[in-house]
Amino acid sequence: MLQSSDNWELFGFDVRRLGKYWTLAWKEFLWGYDSPVKGRLDELVKVRSEKDVAIYHVGKCIADNGETKCEAVLLPQALVLNKTLVMPAAVEDDLEAVMALEVSAHSPFPPDDTGYGWKVLDRGDTGLSVQMVLVSLSSAMRYLGSEYDCHDPQYFEVWAGVDGSAVVLEGFGEGKRQQRYRRRLVRTSALLGYSALVILLIFGLPAGFKYLELQKVRDIAVTVQREAADASQIRSSMAMANESISVVNRFLSAHPNPHREVARLTRLLGDDVSVQQFTMNGREIRLRGQASNAAELMKQLTAVPAY
Repeated sequence: MLQSSDNWELFGFDVRRLGKYWTLAWKEFLWGYDSPVKGRLDELVKVRSEKDVAIYHVGKCIADNGETKCEAVLLPQALVLNKTLVMPAAVEDDLEAVMALEVSAHSPFPPDDTGYGWKVLDRGDTGLSVQMVLVSLSSAMRYLGSEYDCHDPQYFEVWAGVDGSAVVLEGFGEGKRQQRYRRRLVRTSALLGYSALVILLIFGLPAGFKYLELQKVRDIAVTVQREAADASQIRSSMAMANESISVVNRFLSAHPNPHREVARLTRLLGDDVSVQQFTMNGREIRLRGQASNAAELMKQLTAVPAY
């Protein structure tokens, strides 16, 4: 029998946690050590160590001597405890809470004297590899005071170097840089939104005008179709009327009016001619009568085109 939780599984993902997956993906994209956005927008950091001063960008040392507002102190290895943790991939959406528990479990310092930082080293199909760093806050502040005459925990960022990579410890001066980075994100997002709006207007306004023109053309087409339908109806009516007239004309041509023929014969025949019988069947007329000169009368009637 399927467990009730299986009903929410889709391609190995719990659909009830899609919101967390979405938030985690954006956080990693914008704030992760390997973030391409952070690589473009984050500022340089001058890192002081026991040996020298170097310029770092997104946790990597670069050959740059440019000016920067950010300064960090790299703690000596003697003050740093580090541990590599291998965790299931399922904990990534709650990684901050899990790391807080791991810090509590592994820290040899009192909870209020524990500073920590962590960094995801690798993501595999089966799990995560996370580098955890622990320090004593009091020991770190004594080191800052003795080496840099600094007693303000917010003045410097505090980093720890592990196997050539830098891990930022939370609770020191990193908040100022993160706040400036957040403002850059907001400005960049606003600029991108404004650019997208301008592009939308550039392409949308002509499209809108074309749409209005299309609507006008459609209205004209509907009007023309309506008028064409009326004209077509009138033309059909006229065609039917013409056909009816043609039928009537053919009928009249095949069946002439006998009154007209009688009137025509009355005009053609003289007073010396008498008609005793008049028969008309269609276009055939049969006459019987008397005339003083029948041959002349036949010649006279034959000369008439109608006969």
